[in-house]
Amino acid sequence: MRIVHVLAPATFGGLERVVEELATGQHRRGHDVHVIVLLEPATPEPIIVADLRERAVPVLSILLPGRAYATQLRLLREHCARLSPQVIHTHGYLPDVLSTLLIPRLAARRVSTVHGFIGGTRRGRFYEWLQCRAYRWIDAVAVSQKLANDLVRRGVPASHVHLITNAAATIDKPMSRDAACRQLGLPISGFNIGWVGRISREKGLDVLIDALPALADLSAHVAVIGDGPERSSLEERARRIAPATRVVWSGIIPDAARLLNAFDVLVISSRTEGTPMILLEAMALGVPVVTTAVGGIPDVVRDGEAILVPSENPSALAAAIRSVSSDPAGAAQRAERAKQRLADAFSAEQWLDKYDRVYATTATQSVNAR
Repeated sequence: MRIVHVLAPATFGGLERVVEELATGQHRRGHDVHVIVLLEPATPEPIIVADLRERAVPVLSILLPGRAYATQLRLLREHCARLSPQVIHTHGYLPDVLSTLLIPRLAARRVSTVHGFIGGTRRGRFYEWLQCRAYRWIDAVAVSQKLANDLVRRGVPASHVHLITNAAATIDKPMSRDAACRQLGLPISGFNIGWVGRISREKGLDVLIDALPALADLSAHVAVIGDGPERSSLEERARRIAPATRVVWSGIIPDAARLLNAFDVLVISSRTEGTPMILLEAMALGVPVVTTAVGGIPDVVRDGEAILVPSENPSALAAAIRSVSSDPAGAAQRAERAKQRLADAFSAEQWLDKYDRVYATTATQSVNAR
């Protein structure tokens, strides 16, 4: 089957990691897979482009003139027509909306993976509204049960919604603890807390920082891997309210999952989530996890496999982190159970099978027919 994935990627993140694993897994299975990356002018190619090419997946980068939607649509239509795919699989609001507008012109099955909704600004809510309108004419794959329910509540026909939880990603040559600590500037023998993601409100890094004063006696070290609009304000906040805790701001690191062995605990402090890839990667490596019980996270990991806490609760987050520090054996046991659950329920091959079935059963229909 010829499949074209379309995304407008960030520098790095969970959406990009999903596309990379899906495209390379499908390529490995013998599908003819291509990836189209939509870029704004003067934007360098993101990490995913080099990674896909290294894995022999063809990638085409299209520079889109800002907000010139007719031109964006024409460019995407031309490239999709040349490739003549059987499936156009989109990721993110702009590719979803453009794909919908292409339906009368290109005979291809339309599928979108819905990675989650952020909301927040008025513009963001409008984009999400447009995205959900698009799902009336294309099939939507939700990465969590909560997200599937949200789509139906937002007016997407239930017959168009498919639940496929993300799967464990391939971690190429994970580093030893010693090597990972050296790269991040963390002590090998210390208590190291890891946080990975986009530094924006929905990811809740501020909640972790607000928890740090309650952990001052642990002499913990925190490594923040990622970047985003709140980084500068949160750096200042950490210096002001948690001077006893050393926070290392590592910025964006390609293949950050390779460094997870540096951490005694990975913290996910999000306010909202789909199914975060970094959670699955920590489970795969047996790294203890403390996470908020939001989005699709409780579908993947349960009490006894990680410590789940309410969102926006620094006190509960601090208590959970302290319990990992005071009982490392118990934390290791939870991590081992999480690793086994990942292997049993969320393997890559099961994940790819489910996408193959969605592609096979998705009918090609015009906008008018729907």
